[in-house]
Amino acid sequence: MTAETLPAYDMSLADHGFEPIEIKGLTYPLGEHVPGYGEIYPLAPDMGWTRMPVPGNLNHINIWLLDDRDEQGDGFAIADTGLFMPVVIEEWKKLLEGALGHRRMTRIFVTHFHPDHVGCAGWLANRCKVQLWMNRTEWLMARMLTADQRDEPPKEILERRRFQGYNEQQVEDMRQRGFGGFARAVSQLPTGHRRLEDGQHVRIGGRVWEAMTGGGHTPEHTCLIDHHNGVIIAGDQILPRITSNVSIMDSEPDADPLGEWLDSIAKFRRKLPGDMLVLPAHGSPFRGVHVRLDKLAEGHHDRLDKLEIALREKPMRAVDTFALLFDRPIDEHVFGLATGESHAHLVHLVATGRAKVETIDGVGWYSAA
Repeated sequence: MTAETLPAYDMSLADHGFEPIEIKGLTYPLGEHVPGYGEIYPLAPDMGWTRMPVPGNLNHINIWLLDDRDEQGDGFAIADTGLFMPVVIEEWKKLLEGALGHRRMTRIFVTHFHPDHVGCAGWLANRCKVQLWMNRTEWLMARMLTADQRDEPPKEILERRRFQGYNEQQVEDMRQRGFGGFARAVSQLPTGHRRLEDGQHVRIGGRVWEAMTGGGHTPEHTCLIDHHNGVIIAGDQILPRITSNVSIMDSEPDADPLGEWLDSIAKFRRKLPGDMLVLPAHGSPFRGVHVRLDKLAEGHHDRLDKLEIALREKPMRAVDTFALLFDRPIDEHVFGLATGESHAHLVHLVATGRAKVETIDGVGWYSAA
């Protein structure tokens, strides 16, 4: 039986006894139910959902299990892996020796290079003797960052933080923390991988999934789309309640990631049907993908408009724009992420002719064009 002849699953999940809830135009078929660590919740006969812990407000990452088959027989594939840290490793061991103890892993899919997604990929690949499937750019980013560990950040990165508005104490604190924190949350990756490209079709068990890439959050974040059953494994590309960070990356300091992000939103809006079930990396499965994509785009455009108006009043550095762009106080734990995202909005205004930048004593000052 091919994926084209398989009956579409009833992904409304109404027969599971949960009351769907609607919030801000999105429908959550499972209501408030989420699986506990070590628990696998069956979204469909061939698809499971579990979670791994993430420190801080993010709290968790969703892991998707997909029935699969290879030359050795039946098994299961996974999408995303969690951080490489003791508590997550212990949860994986419990799962592999418990609920999944009678089954065999066939392969690992990773949506993008961020540590909460790729962190345990190398460890799991080595333990289960399976292949890693990733977009080539995302795999190379992860390999590069795990290898790049130094006693202190490169000089050009410290200069870039000064350009964004860091004061000398913040620069010194960054220097003291060293460089290479990425590698502390990511296990050593395999020396090779199986490439996922935009538009590629991959058979996993009885389903055929299309790989679709988006930019902005990372260079080529990969989602997996099962058009026949109306499901997308969305990673961080489409989240229900939070907005993915879009920052200037040190590997591409002159890029326009927010422009790429807005283009990606338009791409997914154009290609996805409105009733598709979204399986996000954080939060719960939901319907209403067009509503969510429209809201994501609207939020960024609103912030860009506010920023442009403010720049008409006075020049600003990236660190001066937090109150305009964020709805919560920015403390030291998220200062770097906030700076990167603020800078991305300013760069997009310059790229679209709405702002200009002048460098004074190594600091970037932005004003309206």
